[in-house]
Amino acid sequence: MENVLEKVLIVEDEVHARTGLTELVESWGYRAECAADGLEGLEKAISWAPAILVTDLKMPRMDGMELLSRIGELPQRIAVVMLTAQGSIESAVEAMRMGAYDYIPKPVDPIRLKTILHNASRQREADVELEATRRQLRDTGVLGELVGSSPQMKDIFTMIERVAPSNVSVLVTGESGTGKELVARALHDLSARRLKPFVAVNCAAIPETLIESEIFGHEKGAFTGALERRAGCFELAEEGTLLLDEIGEMPMATQAKLLRVLEDRRLRRLGSKIETPVDVRVVAATNKDPEKAVASGELRGDLYYRLNVFNIQMPPLREHLMDVSAIAEKMIDDMNERHHCTVAGLKDSLMRRLEGYKWPGNVRELRNTIERAVILASSGMLGEEHLPPHFGEPGFAPQPTKGAGADAVRIAAQSNDVQRYLDESNSVRVEVGTTVDEAERQLILKTLVSTHNNKTKAAEILGISSKTLQNKLKEYSLREYSNTAAVTE
Repeated sequence: MENVLEKVLIVEDEVHARTGLTELVESWGYRAECAADGLEGLEKAISWAPAILVTDLKMPRMDGMELLSRIGELPQRIAVVMLTAQGSIESAVEAMRMGAYDYIPKPVDPIRLKTILHNASRQREADVELEATRRQLRDTGVLGELVGSSPQMKDIFTMIERVAPSNVSVLVTGESGTGKELVARALHDLSARRLKPFVAVNCAAIPETLIESEIFGHEKGAFTGALERRAGCFELAEEGTLLLDEIGEMPMATQAKLLRVLEDRRLRRLGSKIETPVDVRVVAATNKDPEKAVASGELRGDLYYRLNVFNIQMPPLREHLMDVSAIAEKMIDDMNERHHCTVAGLKDSLMRRLEGYKWPGNVRELRNTIERAVILASSGMLGEEHLPPHFGEPGFAPQPTKGAGADAVRIAAQSNDVQRYLDESNSVRVEVGTTVDEAERQLILKTLVSTHNNKTKAAEILGISSKTLQNKLKEYSLREYSNTAAVTE
């Protein structure tokens, strides 16, 4: 049973619906009051101070939109749930842009209403607990894994703080490597869903033939190879947050099914005849211009409209270079812990080089650069000598930020195919004129970075023995790298 002290105000002009909703909410343990229109609802909201207000959209004297706007001006925080007629999705989306916690179509589905009220109550409790995080946000320029005190990042933090408590869908846009997944995690961690699962799926990384099964799940026998029932990402993220990364890469047929799930809050596994209710907050991300993707037919316009209730545009790193220092220091702390190093910080000369570079690969490229430097230095202060060769010079090819990482390394380790590893991760670029020894040195170093200093795995990827790798490290004057305790066997 819900907290009996939680107050819910029902604002509905149709008498039978008003009475029925009030009695239903009371049966769940809430204290409920009702009002016949928006004007009466505003008066009761001021005098009675409910925690949650459930209001119809179309009403005499004052409609739901105006009531929502006036509620937002009150000193007390009230979660507003909008009741909308079927086919009024545009009005519901607009209400959520204006600050509504959630919406529910009429006729009201009792299960969905109960879930929304429960989540709104949880969010009120979470607001008190998360006040310390908000103070950290305001005072130190750190929000989860996001770092920055520039005007651009302060704006991002403000938007995250504003939208995180609601149930609204969020579309995060920006270039590759700008930290879109970190935004999704911050939204999750600042919401009442933070103790529930956070599930991230890259739509571009799943074969078209499998993506519906991965997202919506399937029943046994739904297709060849479906040997048992499998929950999809929506079910895995139940009561939590689902990040759909690279949403523009999702097949159009899957986009249509996703739109229906977002609107109905129900899904049907492949091969099933039964619809299952889902309670998931969806965050989508893309590195494409979504309006251009709609125009080119890559993204459904109605899905874009439904996802883009609230948009957070991540700035490229070159537009807030003043944050490079703080981001790099945070990364050094992370890399010290990950690689068992004791790097103390960055020399001023190195910091000037980092702040003078345009970072085409954004924060992800900066992370790659800092990780390489920490591994090379192991301790002390990072200097210019720890930068990649020819860093920032004309023709310098930055470490790529798309396709590299743990997945590429895992594929390579399984196949023991160095060429496939290089093709899929594009992790080593060699300029014309580079000697064979230097190219081999770069390949060995990058492979060790990618395997988090695991020499056994690195040797396996490179197709050489661990002894040969040790000899190569000595040959290329990487003795400190070879002997550091950070390197694991």
